[in-house]
Amino acid sequence: MSTHTTVQGSHYTPAPGKLRLTRRGRIVFFGFPLFVLVAVLLSLAGFFNSPAKASDAVSELHPPVAVTVTVQPGQSLWGIAGTAAPERDPRDVIAEIIQLNNLRGGKIVPGQTLFVPAG
Repeated sequence: MSTHTTVQGSHYTPAPGKLRLTRRGRIVFFGFPLFVLVAVLLSLAGFFNSPAKASDAVSELHPPVAVTVTVQPGQSLWGIAGTAAPERDPRDVIAEIIQLNNLRGGKIVPGQTLFVPAG
């Protein structure tokens, strides 16, 4: 017959040791949240830099209207741009005039007909 002695009231539980993460555990513990953070940041960056905005879509539906102007003696692109759209920067208006008329070098001659953006 075998004899086992058990002492009542003394229940042994080992002290918990420090938690050690394995290499895989560290990758999951740190890498997954980092991956999610990067994905969210990229999504937000794409959302805020998206070219599909309502204001852009409206401007494409109503292209700017151009009017024709005949160049008079002594007129320059600066003068024409200032007359056509006085509230806008003349440099922007001149760039549009050059683009609308395919002007090379920005030279104009009296009698020449130009397309000028209206307003």
